[in-house]
Amino acid sequence: MKMRKKADLPTKMCPICQRPFAWRKKWERDWANVIYCSDACRAKGKTATGSGTQNA
Repeated sequence: MKMRKKADLPTKMCPICQRPFAWRKKWERDWANVIYCSDACRAKGKTATGSGTQNA
C-alpha cells in the first residue's frame, strides 16, 4: 500500500476552534460523522449547545 502525503488527505474545519484537521486512520469508518478536531473541542461544543441558549 502506498503512503499518502498529509496534504493529500481530506480535511474538515472544526466548528469550535476554526482550525482545519485532517483525516486519521482511526476515523476511517466514521469520517462522515466526525465534527470536532479533538476531545477538548467536542466537550466545548457539547457545553455550548447543551446549555439551551445560543449566542447571536
